Formats: sequence, structure tokens, C-alpha cells
Amino acid sequence: MSEVFFNLRRFGSQRFAGAAARLAAKICALKARSRSGSAAIEFAFVAPIFFIFMMGTMEAGIVLLGNFVLQNATSDAARQIRTGQVATNGTTQAQFRTLVCNGISPLLNCDSNLQIDVQTFSNFSTATVTNPITAGGALDPTLNHWSPGTVCSVVLVRTFYTWQIATPLLTQFLVNLSPDKRLLTAAVAFRNEPYSTSVSGC
Repeated sequence: MSEVFFNLRRFGSQRFAGAAARLAAKICALKARSRSGSAAIEFAFVAPIFFIFMMGTMEAGIVLLGNFVLQNATSDAARQIRTGQVATNGTTQAQFRTLVCNGISPLLNCDSNLQIDVQTFSNFSTATVTNPITAGGALDPTLNHWSPGTVCSVVLVRTFYTWQIATPLLTQFLVNLSPDKRLLTAAVAFRNEPYSTSVSGC
């Protein structure tokens, strides 16, 4: 009799242990689901800020790179004015624009966003640099002169490129044109070389 009672107790203990193990497994599973759900909610809050910050960092870097590329292209094209190649070859304003476009592509598009201004002065003291941004926050459309000068002329070459800011929340830091645009500028000032044989020096 006692042996039967002992077996019943052992069987009951095993069933209780099995039920307890299953209950513990369910509790652990619920906790894991709770943790994964919390992580998903936290990521939903943090992700937009992270992606905006990442996009902003990338766009700010591209803007700086674009300004560098514009300055380099302007310097290269202006050298052809300084050395007399523009005057000798009879380069037109459209052809000079193509020179600049070749230097800024493929990072910057050669379209209506690019504006070039070339002015000539008698000497450096009379050279004036006007603000390219109007009171209304737009690029001054009158800054599109074409005057490469002659031998020993003082020349100021300026290029402007309008960049559309795409990243939200960066407008207050990068925008200087209306609406939501950034003006990239480059400038080169120099005196033309005495490229003509009739002139010994400047």
C-alpha cells in the first residue's frame, strides 16, 4: 500500500514540475516579446531623428564639396581669360559658360541654377564686389556681365550656383536664398597678362 502511495506522490510531483516548467517558459516568452516590443517602440521614436541627422550630415558635406568644385572650375576657366586664350580665340560668353560647366559636372548640373558674371576694372582699387543676394532673398539677375577685358585689365570672375536644400530642419542653418535654397559662390580676381607682343609689361 505504501508503495502505491509513494508512486502516486512521485507521479504528482513530476506533473507539478512539468507544469511549472511550462509556466516558466511562457513567462520568459512574454518577457522576450515585451522587450522586443519596447525596442521597436524606442526605435520608432529615435529612427526619424537619426535619419534626419544622417541626411543632414550628407547634404552639408555635398554642399561644401559643391562649393569647392565650383571654385576650382571658376579658377580653371578664369585662367584662360588671364592668359589671353579667351581674347585670342574669340571665346564667347556661352563658350566660357561651357568651360565652367565642364568643371562642375557631374556633381552640379549645368542649368539655370548656374550664373556667371565677368567684369573688368581699370585697377584693383576701383574693383567693386556687390552683394549677389537681393533684398527679397533672391539671386541678383543683373550679375551676368561678360567683359573679359584686354591686356593688363583687372578682371573679376564670379560664379553663382543655386542649390535646393532637401533635408528638413536644415533650412535655418544652410538656407540663404528664398525659398529653401543655398547660394554657392566662387570668385577670382586677377590682372590679365601681357599676352600681346605689342605690350612689354603691365
